Amino acid sequence: MGQVTKMSRFKAKLLRPGKSAEENSWAFLVLPKFASEKLPRRGRTSIEGTINGHPFRDTLEPDGQLSHWLKVSKALREASGVKIGDTVMLEIASVAKEPEPKLPSDFQEALVASPEAKAVWDSTTTIARVHWVESAKRAKTRKNRGENACAMLASGKKQVCCFDQSGFYSKSLSAPEAEE
Repeated sequence: MGQVTKMSRFKAKLLRPGKSAEENSWAFLVLPKFASEKLPRRGRTSIEGTINGHPFRDTLEPDGQLSHWLKVSKALREASGVKIGDTVMLEIASVAKEPEPKLPSDFQEALVASPEAKAVWDSTTTIARVHWVESAKRAKTRKNRGENACAMLASGKKQVCCFDQSGFYSKSLSAPEAEE
């Protein structure tokens, strides 16, 4: 069972990413350090809470500064009645149990076909399984990951890569740059 944190209440400004592929498709906000410090880890952390009183459940990403950022979808913005540029009120707490990642069908089939890989997969933490599935950003990397994952898992490799999951030492894990 995971560690649940007490509810944190804070305000944050909803920002537009500077390099968004689709205008208004998503926004983000950066948590104040005091709110991140209450969470069980500096890395990826699932939360539940409210944004301007509207309930949601999502996963925070590390911001590379020992804090977190939250991607806010267009659907969540519309449901909560907020716009980019607004200062919003959030109440958040970590979830008791991290949700399992959604596996692509080819990855599922490969795990079923390899009992050795499945055994290692089952022995890893939920956060490690999430990294196996979601850390690949480019389509080519995701395709290669699916093809190679079971061989790596069967050999006993429990983590997809060797980076600092807090984002403090890795510039690849950081909050998006806000549009000016």
